[in-house]
Parts: sequence; structure tokens; C-alpha cells
Amino acid sequence: MAHLLSGEKIGLEYPNRQVFGEVTCGIDEGDRVGIVGRNGDGKSSLLAILAGALAPTAGQVRRRNGVRVGRLGQGDELASLGSIRVEQAVFGQRERYEWASKPAMRGVVDGLLARVDLDSDIAELSGGERRKVALAALLVGDWDVLALDEPTNHLDLEAIAWLAGHLKTRWPASKGGLLVVTHDRWFLDEVVTGTWEVHDGMVEPFSGGYAAYVLARVERDRQAAAIETKRRNLMRKELAWLRRGAPARTSKPRFHVEAANALIEDVPQIRDSIGLSQMAVARLGKRVIDLEDVSFRYPVADGGDTTGVDLSRTEVSPWVLRDVTWRIAPGERTGVLGANGAGKSTLLGLIDGGLLPVSGRVRRGQTVRLAVLDQTYSTLDETGDELVRDVVGRLKTTFQIEGRDVGPTQLLERLGFTSDHLSTPVGDLSGGQKRRLQLLLILCEEPNVLILDEPTNDIDTDTLTALEDLLDTWPGCLIVVSHDRYFIERVTDQQYAVMDAHLRHLPGGIDEYVALMAAEDSLKTLTKTGSTPSPSDANEDRLLRKRLATVESRLGKAERAVTEAMGRLSQADQSDWHKLEELMTALSSAKTHHDELEQEWLELADRLG
Repeated sequence: MAHLLSGEKIGLEYPNRQVFGEVTCGIDEGDRVGIVGRNGDGKSSLLAILAGALAPTAGQVRRRNGVRVGRLGQGDELASLGSIRVEQAVFGQRERYEWASKPAMRGVVDGLLARVDLDSDIAELSGGERRKVALAALLVGDWDVLALDEPTNHLDLEAIAWLAGHLKTRWPASKGGLLVVTHDRWFLDEVVTGTWEVHDGMVEPFSGGYAAYVLARVERDRQAAAIETKRRNLMRKELAWLRRGAPARTSKPRFHVEAANALIEDVPQIRDSIGLSQMAVARLGKRVIDLEDVSFRYPVADGGDTTGVDLSRTEVSPWVLRDVTWRIAPGERTGVLGANGAGKSTLLGLIDGGLLPVSGRVRRGQTVRLAVLDQTYSTLDETGDELVRDVVGRLKTTFQIEGRDVGPTQLLERLGFTSDHLSTPVGDLSGGQKRRLQLLLILCEEPNVLILDEPTNDIDTDTLTALEDLLDTWPGCLIVVSHDRYFIERVTDQQYAVMDAHLRHLPGGIDEYVALMAAEDSLKTLTKTGSTPSPSDANEDRLLRKRLATVESRLGKAERAVTEAMGRLSQADQSDWHKLEELMTALSSAKTHHDELEQEWLELADRLG
């Protein structure tokens, strides 16, 4: 393979610390590399150096003659452009007919900017829309290497899925090069063929995407542990020799790893669903939060504050939510999906009481203690000048985690803090560290309903794994709003989507949501072009949709049956083994019926495209 660019003995040093010593790495034609590592270890710096945006303090970067490198940074790349139209920000001075006649450029616009008005001013765009425009402006260019720093930040799920598909097909398999820094593990597995882990001033390469990297790292750590165990055994033998003379004969331990599953065969289930359900019922009772025929829209006049406003006499915007009914059960773990601006935050506001419905009602159980991890670090507003150890020192002494008492400092360590961080002012923490401290403070309130609004922002993959492990043992209702597909699928058991002002259950999970959004975009395209399906196709489509609706209705009942069976099991007398066995059989039967319906739903959805 032809070489594209390389860094040779790269060093990067700041007055107070060294980021890299002597790092050598390179990209060849066809390479698709994901860069992972802890926050602050130098991922973005390495990317910037290789892309030519940051000069190393030692070593050099070499490029093959004529290689063009395009870079997307983490910051707002449109801030310096002033007040210009979206089309001008993406295509410069090209006329519309120039780029619209080129399939590659038109594909970027259709894929990323379908919901963005090209004639609007970039100053009026939301953060997610600005990120899409910046990406589009880069992707319409002709590059040999793309260097992307957190490209999925602020993007919704369908944009992330489109970007993954675009990068997989942008170049032929043996052409082009990709370097991407991201904490989005689903995106890594979809796009990259190799992984660089940045740690301790070095870059360690692994073959494959995130899943392959995790496997290789577990094996690396196992081997390191085996070596350390052997070294300690040798030292103990040496000590025994020094104390007693010649050592007795001993057999050497052996380790055999036959396949990847041998590394995880003794790992228990990710979550003890029945145990968590029992604890959730005990903490919450039977009623948690019920939304009954709830509708909501914002008044135009006062910027959105509906408190004490008679909406029937106020100029209002279109409906954000219509006729939403959702009964949140004890122990429910739900992910909420939706495009930017679809109404997810409004839904959360109705759940936590920050917003009042225009019609319908929200009922909360008497024992509900709700906490929200928001996107603004609001829980840290009053602690900016305090040291982390002083903030932690005011917390309760112990917490129950997996049946064990865990102190606040231990919980901090579990979330990736070191002893040095305890002496750092809260205001000086990085975004990811603030996020983790914010979560700790919220968990210390001992809520039984926890809402996480974009919890993965600014957090590296190692910390995400630790956070997921912590949530696996948390016994309460969990509602997560996130565009991080891996995180949603990892910590929740079911997903809903806010679409067209309604809350829609997704039996097929995120795959179903992406398919629904793609179908919606296709329908809009057909409407614009005036194309219509043939009568036979339309009839088959109508029959399939009718069957899908029937199965979806039955699936909803099956899910309620599973929830009710779990509730009966959690409330049963644990000493009555015969009754427990009967309830377990009923639960197993309900789950089997649910799985069969879900499989039928997926097959119908696949036929509908």
C-alpha cells in the first residue's frame, strides 16, 4: 500500500507536562484508524499534529507529495465566517447549479442538510445544525486524508448513521485515509479497521474496530497480570530462600487461552434485571410517573416559559408533543431518541415538572425522588472555587453498590478520578471530569428516578465503560436521552422516539428508528420530485403496514405482560419456592411470546425498508 503521511519521533511538551516522548505512527492508503484514550492523554493533539494544525516540539510529520488533508476540529468552525448563508458556508462562491450537478456534493447536502434551510443565516442555526454545516463544508472537498476530531458531537442518530455510511464508501477500499477521534463506540465499529490507543505518552496500535480493540486490550491486561503474578511468585520464592535456604520444588502455573470467549466465560450477566426490579418496586411502589394524553406547545410571546400562562389566549407555536401517554414502571430503563429539536428536552421537562402540559396530566407517585443530569453542569454552579475533596467530604459516608458499602472517594475512583484530582478546584476540572463529579453529586441524593440528558458529552471511552458499570447496579428508573447509540443500547432495555410530535415505541430499537427516519426522508424526496409508487406496490405496502400495526399493538401488550410478570415475581414471598417457580415459568413464557412478536415485527419492518 502507498504511504500517505507519517509522524516520526513526534514529541509534544508544555511547560508543566510532557504529552508525547517519541511517537512514530503513519497512515497508508486504505487505512481507517480510530484514536481512543483517556481525556487529556493527547488524542486531539496527535490528530492536529498529523493534520498539520499543530507543530510538535520534536520530530516531524512527512506527507507524500500532493497529499491533501482535510481536518475537522472540535470547536465551532463557523464562528469566524460572520453572518453568511448556509450555502455559502458550505460551497463558497459556487453557484447552486455547479454543485447540484455533482452527485458527490449533492449527496452530502441530501444526507447532512436535508432539514437545514440552505438560505438561512448560519448565525441562526442550533449547535447541531452548525456541526452539520461544518461537516458538509469539509466533506464536499476532495481529500486524500480526513482527520476528524469528535465528528459525531451534537449530531443526531440519523446524521451519525449517514456519516458512517459516507465514510465507508467515500473512497475505494484501497484508497484514501481516515483518522478519527471519537468516544462513539458504535461509530468506531462501523467505520474503522484499526485502532490507536493513546496512553502514557505513547501510541499503541490494535487491529480492528472498538470491539476488537477491547478484546485485544483484555488479553494484553491478562498477560500483564500473569507476568506480574509470576514476578511476585518469584520474589516470594526468593524471600523464602533467603529465610529458609534452598526452595522446595514447585510446579509452574500455566495459562491457556483458546478463544475470545474464554476471556469472558465467567463474567455474569450485565444486569440482574429481576433483582433490580425487586429493589425498584421496594423503593418506588407501583406508581412512578404517568403521562396521560399529554400535549404541549410553547407560547411565542414569552420565549417558552409556560408557568401561569393561559395558552388559549396567547400566540403559540406548533405542537411539540401531542396526546402522549406513557406509564413509567418501577425499574424501567428507557432510551429516548429523536432528531435535534424534536421535543426530547420538552418531554423531560414534563416528566421532571419543569414544564406544565397544555392538556392532559402528569401524575407522580408519592415516593418518587427524581434527579436530572443536565447538559449545563448546573449542580456545580456553587462549587467552582472549592476543592474536589471538600465537595466530596460533605457527602454521606457510604453508599450501597452491589451489596457493598462504598465511600465517596471510592466512588470517585470508580468514575476515573485519581488522588491528585482531589486537590483540584472544581472550576479547573475538564468537561469530562465535571460530568463525572456532577453524576456523583446527583447519585448522592439517592434518587429513585434518574434522568440523564446527553450524559456521554466530553467523556472518554474508558470512563463511559465505568459509568455503564455503575448504572448496571443502580436500582431505580432510568431515562436516557442521548445520540450515543452504543451507550443507549448498553444501559437501557427499551427505546422510544419523539417523532412528529408523538412518542413512539420502538420494538426494533435504534435500527427501527434509523429506518423510519430514512423512510420519512425518502417520502419527502418522492413528494418533491412528484414520483409515486405503482398501485401493486402501494397495495402491498398498505397490507404490510396494516400487519405491522397489528403486531406492534400485540407487542405492546406483550411488553406489559412481561413487566407485570416481573412485578409479581418481585413482590412474591421469596420463601415460597413453589410459587416462585410458577411465577418464573410465567415470566419465561411471557418473554418467549414477546421475543416471537419482536422477531415478526423486525421481519415486517425489514420488508418495508
